[in-house]
Amino acid sequence: MRSLADKAFKGRVLFVGQSYYHNWYLSRELRKLGWKADVLNWDPGEKSQIYYHGEDFKFVYHGKKVSIKSMIALFRHLVFYFRSLMNYDLYHFSNAHEMQFGSDVHYLFKKLFAEYAEIGLLKKFGRKIVYANNGCLDGVAQTSFSKWGPECVCAICRWQNVPAVCSDARNLAWGKIRNRLADYQLTIGGNRVDYNNDPLVHEVPQYYCLDQDLWAPELPVPEKYRLSYPQEVIKIYHAVGNFASRSAALSKNIKCTHIYLPVIERLKAEGHKVELVFFHDVPNKIVRYYQAQADIVVDMLTYGWFGANVREGMMLGKPCVCFLRPEWIESIRREVPDYVKELPVVNATPGTVYEVLKDLIEHPEKRREIGRRSREFAVKWHSAVAGARKLDQIYSELLHLKTN
Repeated sequence: MRSLADKAFKGRVLFVGQSYYHNWYLSRELRKLGWKADVLNWDPGEKSQIYYHGEDFKFVYHGKKVSIKSMIALFRHLVFYFRSLMNYDLYHFSNAHEMQFGSDVHYLFKKLFAEYAEIGLLKKFGRKIVYANNGCLDGVAQTSFSKWGPECVCAICRWQNVPAVCSDARNLAWGKIRNRLADYQLTIGGNRVDYNNDPLVHEVPQYYCLDQDLWAPELPVPEKYRLSYPQEVIKIYHAVGNFASRSAALSKNIKCTHIYLPVIERLKAEGHKVELVFFHDVPNKIVRYYQAQADIVVDMLTYGWFGANVREGMMLGKPCVCFLRPEWIESIRREVPDYVKELPVVNATPGTVYEVLKDLIEHPEKRREIGRRSREFAVKWHSAVAGARKLDQIYSELLHLKTN
């Protein structure tokens, strides 16, 4: 299974596709633990590249039309795919509908054999498949997700009535494929319905990680990124990735921009020195400079959990506000009790967020204490070091290796 040159490695994993920056930092730390860990970036989208921090290999495409250049690119991608069978023991995929080696290889296998046949071939060769979940449309019907309360998050989602992006049929069809092919699945958030309610799906918050040094509380801010607000102004940071495509009229989106805007205006009208620091579609290596200058980080108020914005905020030592759905909390507690016990995120809903923010604004000592706990929590649970340690354990068990 392994060549003589690979005997020095504990195991060999290829991250196929990006997942923000998680895979990049995980792979670097896994190397320190004795793994051969590489990242393949096959995403052709230019807009999404701002969320990635590096790769070892990158597929280059030459359009959908058949040409000499496109045929050469396909040949190179196929060569990489088949060579990977000799170079890796385990493949780690991420994101709904993206368990593939890029669009051209995936399309060719589908045309010649069957959909996801390239993944089936990996399994026939005894390779292990790991998959990381990426949200509400990943294996869960829109009908099922919309039942989570107390407020329906689907009602403010830009994709509610766009079946090409999110629908019961599309989401469940993917969940069935995903569960058939994966040997182990990672998730975070406790959304355990439909195909997420499966024994192969596990709460692994450590996978969704970042570099604790890149997002450090004492991060020096270059002059050109410094905010112009006076020091006494409380800066509330809010961000939305792909803002235009994810927002409907009046900035309505699942990040709850439409809720935060009037709340901030109300606080200002009452005499509080506060400003909303809002950014979208800024590379996260740059946006961290704005996060570092914030006093409070705010996120989704109806979804039920938090994403990268809050993880980054916590790593920077900021108090973070988000709605934590009680049912999901209990689901996560059953598998990772200490994570829930130590979680410092300040819980809020559309009905309570005004009081929550007002309390944090008026009590700087409370902000400092929550910020301190946030940094400690993020380093323990969401640093690349913690992620590599956990994935080392998971991968080793899948490959029947001795753990450290």
